[in-house]
Amino acid sequence: MLLSVGISLFNAQLYLSNTIVSILNQSYQNWELILIDDGSTDGSLSIANYYASQDERIRVISDGVNRKLPYRLNQLIKESDGDFIVRMDADDIMHPERLERQLDFLKKNTQFDLVSTGLISINNNNQVKGYRKVDKLYSDFGMPKLSYPIVHPSVMARKSWYERNCYSEKFPRAEDFELWTRSIVNNDFKMAVMPELLLYYREEGNLSLDKLVNSYKDTLKIYSQYYSKNNLDAEILRLNFKILVSKLFYYTGNLQKLARRRNEKFNHIDLEHYQQILTQVVTKKI
Repeated sequence: MLLSVGISLFNAQLYLSNTIVSILNQSYQNWELILIDDGSTDGSLSIANYYASQDERIRVISDGVNRKLPYRLNQLIKESDGDFIVRMDADDIMHPERLERQLDFLKKNTQFDLVSTGLISINNNNQVKGYRKVDKLYSDFGMPKLSYPIVHPSVMARKSWYERNCYSEKFPRAEDFELWTRSIVNNDFKMAVMPELLLYYREEGNLSLDKLVNSYKDTLKIYSQYYSKNNLDAEILRLNFKILVSKLFYYTGNLQKLARRRNEKFNHIDLEHYQQILTQVVTKKI
């Protein structure tokens, strides 16, 4: 069964090779990789073209324009040939069994259209710092909420679902939250979140105050658009408090610590285990 892995690139030259290598070394090998360059000004496109020249399963698309992530995600949906579409960011790294385990879940659980996983938080030096996950399989998406336990770049979905549910380009900092919320309102969101840790997610060192604040603001706009106004005042206060805390951490030089605060800490054995897997992935030759 063919999987379409889609990645939108924008100035990702520092990490793109590791990302691609982690896909090349998946235990499940029947995939295509679509790399869409979003107007990069660094060496991202050259790196993408190099790997495409080495493996016929890799395809590069570039128009030289910066159209932002939601546009590129919809483009990836249209360009994909697989029965399932796999999300991935250009600076993250797949656990070697990610594709196999998620595909196995969706094949065995046909009542679900999408599945996501937990994450292993890493920094810019490929050091494991912590993790976030649900305690058990989670599928309680009966009504809109202000947040969902979904790691967007860990999502695998049936292409048929994405063909019914495209991304909105109105909220470039919260396009995933808008899509989940709209799909729930339309009663077309059969999502499961697995507790397995299958994505190495690069966040510590990459946080930006502007991105955080704009994400919070977009989230509130989306929530107020789709949800009852009865609870809105409390949520406005909650999000404004998050913005205030983010600014406080930023102006005291501690913004990156926010990444640590939302993660759980590994015990020593698990930390070594997941670090060893990551090191093997990024140093493995193709």
